[in-house]
Amino acid sequence: MEVMASIMRDHILALLKEGKRVDGRSLEDYRDLEIKVNVIEKAEGSAWVKLGNTQVLVGIKIDMGEPFPDLPEKGVITTNVELVPLASPSFEPGPPDERAIELARVVDRGIRESEAVELEKLVIVPGKLVRVVFIDVHVLDHDGNLLDASGIGAIAALMSAKMPKVVYDEESGEVQILDEYEPLPVSKIPIPVTLAKIGQNILVDPNFDEERVMDGRITITTDENGMISSVQKSEGGSFKLEEVMYAIDLALKKAAEIREKVLEAVGAE
Repeated sequence: MEVMASIMRDHILALLKEGKRVDGRSLEDYRDLEIKVNVIEKAEGSAWVKLGNTQVLVGIKIDMGEPFPDLPEKGVITTNVELVPLASPSFEPGPPDERAIELARVVDRGIRESEAVELEKLVIVPGKLVRVVFIDVHVLDHDGNLLDASGIGAIAALMSAKMPKVVYDEESGEVQILDEYEPLPVSKIPIPVTLAKIGQNILVDPNFDEERVMDGRITITTDENGMISSVQKSEGGSFKLEEVMYAIDLALKKAAEIREKVLEAVGAE
């Protein structure tokens, strides 16, 4: 495996010197992106994302529960990622490994820190009862850049989600769930953009082969106002200041393009 990786790295570096990549893209090009929402009938919201040959399925479940003690007037979001063994030979059954945990945290942080979901509007009884939003990401096929595919799927699924209206009776303390639905209050569209560093080259949306030989990776999540909600650097390596600034500029540009596709997918329903 190490020999193959070394040969692949030399091949990729040789192509990068000419401004080319193994799949024919330029350094600033994403692979083809497909998004479909409401693909799971029994979920409150869902989205399927295909980025190149990478595929993820995101489901949204909305329940009721207690708020966090330090956030009594906010609803709850919890994100889980499952790396389905059939998606890649490197995925194994069992509890979440480091990759799944990092993936869940990056997706969760991008949504939470951008305040994409108005958590105050999910409160039913302050300090006692709130809506709990579960974001479940299932990786179906891994061909690189799970971070972006999962983040795009998560926000598309949230935007398509609908929750039943509820009425709280203060005297009896009972909650009545109505047979009427309303959209989940989503006010921002955070989009993650991942860039890999291979040698002295920075390239967007790394595929599986490029991820195997990259020296470092940085994921920048931004909203439609150009605000950065999260930055995640991983896989070792280092980025110079000018490389980080370039990454931010490119992330803003690419996020705007992806956001349009998310809006198209959600609006088509």
